[in-house]
Amino acid sequence: MTVGEFASALGLEVLTGNVNLDRVIKSGYISDLLSDVIANIEEGSIWITIQRHINILGVAKLRDVAAILIPRDLQLEQEVIDKAQGESIAILRGKQSSFELSGLLYNALKRG
Repeated sequence: MTVGEFASALGLEVLTGNVNLDRVIKSGYISDLLSDVIANIEEGSIWITIQRHINILGVAKLRDVAAILIPRDLQLEQEVIDKAQGESIAILRGKQSSFELSGLLYNALKRG
């Protein structure tokens, strides 16, 4: 399943336009601690986090994540969105909690 297919299936808001939507999702990871993500996330994962500062983009780039997923309709500064587009990092946003989004991601990946 690609980032675009996942976003469409769940009705997620794509904040970064068409950036990286054709990327295949391999897994998912939930963490708000950047050092934990650096140490443990798998390449090609969707990273679910409430963190919304510019440093998430460095972590996403370093670990080659498929997309960052922001729960609970939390707002991001336009500067972060613009930089993500420039770095080819997809940022998605959903209304659901991190817990709910992780379950939906798990089920979507299990179905293929």
